[in-house]
Amino acid sequence: MKIRENNPLEVFKTEAPEIQKAFAGVIDALIGSKGLDPKTKQLVYIAMKVVSDDFAAIKHHVPMAKALGASREEIKEVILLSLTVQGLKGISKFLPMALETYDNS
Repeated sequence: MKIRENNPLEVFKTEAPEIQKAFAGVIDALIGSKGLDPKTKQLVYIAMKVVSDDFAAIKHHVPMAKALGASREEIKEVILLSLTVQGLKGISKFLPMALETYDNS
């Protein structure tokens, strides 16, 4: 069986199904927690992924945030906040892609 290289989550699921299932349970618990509303959770997640340099996750979560009501301005602002941690790196690397993803989703 050939695993698609561009889908790391599929590789995870195929190669370590028990661990992936446990990981999915953690994600479900975090999604279900009540401290933050779902839109805010997505915005925080996008900001964390900018700082951790995770291009694929940002591209995946921007449409999720938009579907939960996040504005283009909110997406832009969470990426701009990375200035305080990364300087221009986060902005130059992720802002154009995130806004394009937002506009096309």
